[in-house]
Amino acid sequence: MIQIEALPAFTDNYLWLLQDHQRKVCAIVDPGDARPVLQWLDAHPGWTLSDIVVTHHHPDHIGGVAELKAATGARVLGPALESIPLRDVALEDNQQVEILGLDWQILHVPGHTLGHIAYYHADPVRPLLLCGDTLFAGGCGRLFEGTAEQMHHSLSRLAALPEQTLVYCTHEYTLSNLRFACAVEPDNPALAARFSEVTRLRESNQITLPTSIAVEKSTNPFLRSDSPAVRQAAARQTGNEALSASAVFAAIRSWKDRF
Repeated sequence: MIQIEALPAFTDNYLWLLQDHQRKVCAIVDPGDARPVLQWLDAHPGWTLSDIVVTHHHPDHIGGVAELKAATGARVLGPALESIPLRDVALEDNQQVEILGLDWQILHVPGHTLGHIAYYHADPVRPLLLCGDTLFAGGCGRLFEGTAEQMHHSLSRLAALPEQTLVYCTHEYTLSNLRFACAVEPDNPALAARFSEVTRLRESNQITLPTSIAVEKSTNPFLRSDSPAVRQAAARQTGNEALSASAVFAAIRSWKDRF
């Protein structure tokens, strides 16, 4: 099994470094900046960067791709529906791709961007999800290109993955996301406990990721559109109690944008 390490970048990005220690081969996810990766490779002689794995086209996710490709010759994988620099492999929904000897399923998850993809490895014990800016710990990405209905469908698709799936998103937004979640569901005991734990972690500058599908389903309002408390919060925002699940999501997402 591979190991996964977070390389911090910018103010709150994480570049996930997937490592095969047996072969000393690694892959990097969404390298908005090449420097942390090149510094890691310099500090670990004998290692090879085999793959550059991209979820979507935003600059803080692709800004280092060209430099890393030039320095290492790594294969660049990315969504077929977006413009990804120096892409070698264009990936579409439900396609299978091998990275570091593991099989990954591609999930098209539009919403944050129209071509956004996630990578899912269906290990029976430790499933892995690389989800970019679609699902966050305690939240979800802004709707820069897609619709609320598209994002709700994308998140529902991710929520249907096995509950033990480890979720590797790409920003340290957890504490601010949970502050909003507590406004939506102030009486959710699982959420209150999580907010306390994440507050403690951030006070000591510790990472709050990865999360899991199980944790998100119990505490993330964007995966809880069927929860009575979330529905009531959406109704208060819209003045309408007869909302569909996607309309509940849209109301909560709009509220978060103003929060």
